[in-house]
Amino acid sequence: MSHQRNAPKVYDLASLPTGSTLRSVTAVPTAIAGRRALRVELTDEVSRRGQPGIDYVDMPTFVILPVDLTNGTIAVDVLSRLNHTAPNYARGFAGIAYRITNGGDGFEAVYLRPLNGRKVSPPSPRDTRAIQYFSYPDWKFQRLRDEDPDGRYEAGADVGPDEWINLRIDVDEKQLKVTVDGQELLMLTETKATPVSGAIGLFVDIGTEAFFANLTVISR
Repeated sequence: MSHQRNAPKVYDLASLPTGSTLRSVTAVPTAIAGRRALRVELTDEVSRRGQPGIDYVDMPTFVILPVDLTNGTIAVDVLSRLNHTAPNYARGFAGIAYRITNGGDGFEAVYLRPLNGRKVSPPSPRDTRAIQYFSYPDWKFQRLRDEDPDGRYEAGADVGPDEWINLRIDVDEKQLKVTVDGQELLMLTETKATPVSGAIGLFVDIGTEAFFANLTVISR
């Protein structure tokens, strides 16, 4: 069955789009590496006084944008690096949340760990963990690793911190394809959530200063 392709929605992210909401993050327009972008970090309250598994680590920590999607394509340029609050397990976590319902009660996400990218030669198995899929609230990364130790929900990538990375996800019902800098690196035929219409978010996690630019959303 064919899917109707709608006109792309494009956000340069040089400013916070009208109608956006913030969930445990700040979002500030800035210039970085020659581009205008939106800098997104966890709030000081969450970073300094939050608890892992309650306030951060695969939690609803994102900018919720005024656009919905069930199936289609989301692409964005991401640059992330550690900030001054980073714990020793921080890896520059930043990516895309999608199908966000009720302001964050449920969603799926794909994020990057640039400090696990092969450009920085991390030890094994970190070199296979630069890309992560998860589904909130039931299927966070640790449960996915524990119950599927084959690593099917993660993948390596030739990336590193403090550089622009193009992250693209294609979702079709429960199928997911993740493309990084033009390379298809993670393909899932059965994701962990029931497909619903929901919002799109710019996701960050603990210890990360992330920059987002050039977001394109195509619904099908």
